[in-house]
Amino acid sequence: MPEPKQRLLERLFDAHRTALQAFFVRRVRARQDVVDLVQEVYLRMLRVKDTDALRNPEGYLFTVAANLVHEQSLIDSRRPTPEQADEAFLRADLDGTRGIEECLDAQMRCARLREVLAQLPPKCRATVYMKYQHGLSYDEIAQHLGVSTHMVQKYLGTALAHCRRRMVRLK
Repeated sequence: MPEPKQRLLERLFDAHRTALQAFFVRRVRARQDVVDLVQEVYLRMLRVKDTDALRNPEGYLFTVAANLVHEQSLIDSRRPTPEQADEAFLRADLDGTRGIEECLDAQMRCARLREVLAQLPPKCRATVYMKYQHGLSYDEIAQHLGVSTHMVQKYLGTALAHCRRRMVRLK
């Protein structure tokens, strides 16, 4: 960094650090963000390529600060308030609570699905696992199994039809 730029920034921040902090304290919601915002102003000032072109460095400093306040307000508007976060957490927690019967039912269905999948021919079963457990595409599955993508589709169709027929009997 050229020496004149460094001296200019040091002079600006020595002279205006307190005013800059007060500027942020009055304009941002969270006081703990003030130090970070002052630091961000400094970093953005370091990115200025030609500080000699700044006619009013102090004015530019506070323009950068005002832009940061605007950015921070946009971030804050998207961030839920603590009350909203607590409400959303409680709602999700209450919605997620299931009775013991529901848990046992889900466990029984999983066990039944494992039995049904075990009845499939090996390539059909492998296709289902690669698609739904590992998220592979038809092309990737075809490469692994050494078959065409059309055959992968047939294997999946056969497996899904088999699972539907066998799982209906559980109900």
